Parts: sequence; structure tokens; C-alpha cells
Amino acid sequence: MIEVARKYVFDFDSTLTRVEALDVLAEMTLHGKSSKDEIIAEIQHITNLGIDGDISFTESLERRIRLLKAHRDDLDGLVSELRQKISKSIAANKEFFEEFSEDIYVISCGFKEFIDPIVAEYNIPSERVYANTFTFDEEGNIIGFDEENVLATHNGKIECLKQLDLDGEVQVIGDGYSDYVMREAGIAHKFFAYTENVHREKAADNADHVAPNLDEFLFVNDLPRKISYPKNRIKILLLENVHHDAFDNLSEDGFAVEMVKHSIPEEELIEKIKGIHVLGIRSKTQVTQKVLDAADKLLVVGAFCIGTKQIDLEYAKKRGVVVFNAPYSNTRSVVEMAIGQIIMLMRNIFTRSTEIHQGQWNKTATNAHEVRGKNLGIVGYGNIGKQLSVLAEAIGMRVYYYDVADRLALGNAKRCATLEDLLSVSDVVSLHIDDNKANENFIGEREINQMRDGALLINLSRGFVVNIPDLAAALKSEKLGGAAIDVYPSEPRSNGQFITELQGLSNVILTPHIGGSTEEAQKDIASFVPNKIMDYVNSGNTVDAVNFPNIRLPQQNNAHRFLHIHKNVPGIMAHINEVLARYNMNITGQYLSTDNELGYVITDIDKDYDKEVTKALKNVENTIKFRVLY
Repeated sequence: MIEVARKYVFDFDSTLTRVEALDVLAEMTLHGKSSKDEIIAEIQHITNLGIDGDISFTESLERRIRLLKAHRDDLDGLVSELRQKISKSIAANKEFFEEFSEDIYVISCGFKEFIDPIVAEYNIPSERVYANTFTFDEEGNIIGFDEENVLATHNGKIECLKQLDLDGEVQVIGDGYSDYVMREAGIAHKFFAYTENVHREKAADNADHVAPNLDEFLFVNDLPRKISYPKNRIKILLLENVHHDAFDNLSEDGFAVEMVKHSIPEEELIEKIKGIHVLGIRSKTQVTQKVLDAADKLLVVGAFCIGTKQIDLEYAKKRGVVVFNAPYSNTRSVVEMAIGQIIMLMRNIFTRSTEIHQGQWNKTATNAHEVRGKNLGIVGYGNIGKQLSVLAEAIGMRVYYYDVADRLALGNAKRCATLEDLLSVSDVVSLHIDDNKANENFIGEREINQMRDGALLINLSRGFVVNIPDLAAALKSEKLGGAAIDVYPSEPRSNGQFITELQGLSNVILTPHIGGSTEEAQKDIASFVPNKIMDYVNSGNTVDAVNFPNIRLPQQNNAHRFLHIHKNVPGIMAHINEVLARYNMNITGQYLSTDNELGYVITDIDKDYDKEVTKALKNVENTIKFRVLY
């Protein structure tokens, strides 16, 4: 098969750079002038009219230069500014321009005075840059442009490319309709609408291919590139109305992100998840075995919450799907709510508030107590339990805690040997235990009877840990003096009607699973979980994964990275290394982490290697997943 020679024709403004150079020049020359914003808006409007072909380019150029009032001396500053505004994926793939410089041309309706010094740094010489040139008066003021230059005329790019008469397949990469016309005229074979910086509908609608970045263009053409797989091809589905910062963080890194405000039932998710690489959920969406079997491309699940019971973690691991959660991000929010509920229940605030709402004035100190000097029993002394312990002590409470794990006490907190010991000594019991199935009905009739008469119960952990009928009976009999419940054994998938037998009971605070639902917590989660997702997708790191061997990798430097997930069976590492040796791989680093069922090995190798090695590694027996990063 004979390879077809290719020539690559790049636009400059909003393609090689993130900006329109004349807009930047206007910002500089109009600095400090009261009419600056108005003039710049007019220049941008004229620019867009010319790019979209709504006015002739000659008219566009003339009108903009009249508004600029620029000087030759301004051009050095402009070049300095443009050096800081190279398109992100262009800068990342500088090696492509250096390696293929003989096949790369710049055809721009901008000006050589500022284009030449920028592209020279990408190994593109002045003789392969075709652009306009300014004209100056004797004092150095920019007064116009060379009107004899073909690029100063309407559709000048067509005539310029015709005159070049390039051999082979000609591909045009640009953001505007004025770039597309070279393809429309039949003198270019393909037009790539470059949308990394600006998406122009007219160009995109007529393109052979839309390239959100240079990685996509290089991938389509199977050219050397900085990353192995364009991020815009990695599809991320975020469910349950996660904080919009998550969308922003992932989109800004280049991924294709879709947001859905609600959870999705299993049958619908089975269809929706096909082709999805990353799934983001909160607590309601169930990631079952059937869902994971349908997830043909899934790499990672991000739980934008603490709990992971809604995900079949073991089966996800068997499928090579990594799961991350947010174990710390909403800790403070939950703790503050617990403190608030303790005070509200101790003072019987909720009862008094309800009476006022009903038009009844009942000023009384009956059943209203300070929290100072009272005993708080914390069941589950993890991140939330410990922080609650510190804050409760700060307002004068005596703290006791019980945990199945041996955890160090903070401050003056006292550890109880048994749950019964804690229940019998506490004025308030606050539950902060995990979603282990063994914790179902952890607090029932027996445990309630072990509590002090008139004690208060708070549950901000998991709905199934409290037997609701037993709690209701204890409140009605006044065995307990009150309760605050935020989680329930069964919760609706979306907002709407909800019924519980705790409704209407005295001194009972009922909230709809909002313990961690503060703007601050959700914003924190929207940063923490996407960072974990991006770290895994971009580099292979699994630090803080809840179902996978944790491994922290060094930064990838001038190497390709093989990620191999496999069943942890005897001899598999020998097979993997035998394949690497057979293909003469020069290994610069190898990192392995395992658990009883799964092994995860990362191998960094020199950039030049036989591509057949990847097929051989995928075919190693007991391989679960394999991918390449570079």
C-alpha cells in the first residue's frame, strides 16, 4: 500500500492561537481610553462578519485597521502576548510541527509581522507562511495593508492555495468559513473545523471533520501526538444533578461530558451506558451487574458522595472498572448539621416552632436543656465521628464513642468497649456507621431499650441502620425524648411525595437526606471526584480507589505507559514480562499493586516500540483490561 503524501494548511487566528490577533492589538492600543470596550466590540463584530463570509474580507480588514490606531512599536508587544496565547493542544503537540514542518503551511488573512515570529518557534519558516503585510506612514503608524497581496482580497485563501499548487492530499485546518471555502473550491481535499477556541456553526456544519483540538486531528490522521486517545472521544455521563463545577472541571480538561439531572433506572441505564467511559453518580443510581455488563467502554465510576453501596464494587473490579468516592468532602456539612440537631432537640426548638406556625404561643422551659455537660455518644468514630467529637467538646459536651475498629480518641473523648456501654451512658446518640450489610437494623428495640429514658437519637448515616417502626414506638411511648432522621430505609429516586411513620411525632426532625447537601460540600465533591477520575484516566493513578489496588505513579516523562489489569493468578507477571522481552521493550519503570483477586501493573517504556506488542499484551491469558497512555 502506497502512502499518500499530505500537506497541512493551518489558519493562524483562533486556530494556532486562542485569540484573534487584531483583537489583542486593539486591547493594547486602546488601553485607558473610555471608548475601548465599544471599539473592541465593533472590531470583534467586523471580524466575525468577515470570517463567516457575510462581508468581503477586504472590507473587514479596512474597517478594523481604521479602528485600531496602532503603531509599528506595538507589534513587539503583540508578539509577546501571542506567545502566551498559543492553543493548548497546539502547544502540547509541538513535536508534530517540528517533525512535519516541511509539509506544514500557514495561510492566514492575518499579518506576517506577528505570525512569522510565532510559528518560527514551531519550525515553520517564513517562506511557508502566507499572510498579509501592514503598510506604515513615515512615523510608523499602521495605515493599511498591501492591497496587491492576494490574501487581502475576498476569498484570497482560494487563490493563494491555487498558486501554491501543492502535491498530494491537502488538508485545511481552521476555525472559519473562509478556511472551508478552499475545500468548497476543490483545491483542498479535506477541511477540519477547529473548535478548540471558538465554535463557528457555519464552518462546523460544512466540515469533513470537526476537531475540538489538535489531538483529534492527529488521531484521525494517525499522526504522532502527545496523548494516545483524544480526550474529546472519552464520554462522561454525570447523573443526579451533581454540582456544575464537576461538568466544568471535566469539560475544561477536554472530555465530552453529558449531565442528567435525575437518577436513571436500571433498564434505561443499561442502554445509556453503552459507549460511556466514565459514569458519575450520587446515591440513588444503582450500578448493578447488568449495568456493568452493558458498559462496553467503562473505565471508572465516580460516586459524588461518601457511600458506595449503590455500586456492585466486586463485580466492577472483576470488569476492571475503578470506583472513586468522596469520603471527606462533605464531612464538615454533616457534622454541623448534627451539632445543630443536637441543640434543636435539646431545646425542643422544633416543637416550639411548629406551635408558632400554628398560631400558638407557648413560652416554656419544660424539656428544654443546654447541651453543656451532656453526654454525647458517637457510634462510628471515622472522619465524621471524629470531627463531631471535636466540635461537641468545644460546646461543652462530654464525648463517648464506640467503633468496631481500634481508633485513637481525640481530645477528652472516651472509648466504650461495647455498644451497650455507650447507649447506657449517653444523653444523645449520633450514628455515623458505614453501609456494611451487617449494619442493617443496627439500632432496634433491644438497643433502644438500652438507652437512657428521654435520650435523643440522631441518624445521619444510612437509612437501613435504624428500625423505623421500633423507633416510632419508642417515641410514641416517650422512651426516647426526640430524634433527628435524615436517611431512610427506602428513599424516592426524585423529589416528590414521601411517607414515613415518623411524620407528626413530637420533637422529631425529619430531613430529606441533606446531611452533606451544602453548596460548599457539593463544590468540594465536584472538585475531589473529577480530580480522581482525571488522574486515573490521564495517568493511571488509583490512589483512594475503593475497589482497586491503590498505586501512586510518578509523572510520565517522555515515555509511553502500558496499563494492564489482570486476574491475580500465579505466573501472569512472568507472561507479561516475557511479552515485553520478546518485543525488545526498553522498560524505564514498572509498578505493580495487587489484592487477592486482581493485579494492576503499569509499565513505562521508551516512545519507539513495535505496535504489535499491544496486541500481544491484550491476549495474555487472564487479562481484564489493557490501555496505552502517552
